[in-house]
Amino acid sequence: MTHEIQVLYNARCPVCRAEVAHYAGYVDANGLPVIFQDLNAGGLEHWGISADQATRRLHVRQDGRVLSGVDAFAALWAALPRYRWAARIVALPGLRQVASLMYERVLAPRLYARHLAREAKRAAS
Repeated sequence: MTHEIQVLYNARCPVCRAEVAHYAGYVDANGLPVIFQDLNAGGLEHWGISADQATRRLHVRQDGRVLSGVDAFAALWAALPRYRWAARIVALPGLRQVASLMYERVLAPRLYARHLAREAKRAAS
């Protein structure tokens, strides 16, 4: 049985927002125990992370543990029957390390840099 998981994401990030909208639509259509929380809506004190940490990568809370990055994606995918295959693949020996390296060194930093640029532009407006 899958326990409820909570997904913390940055709705101000267009890539994050689109990806989470896709998952949320699937969750809603199938009545799955997943809750999505926009980090910009408050409530970070319940996560034990700062706003800056939250904007740097996806976070998932499951069974009282907060996971981030590829581990967060794997937990989310494992909770979604259509995506369990992705959770199994990323768990393969060596692949989790490669996926984590790509996410932590390439994808997440680029999304974070774009976020900072958008926020600076917004503050200047």
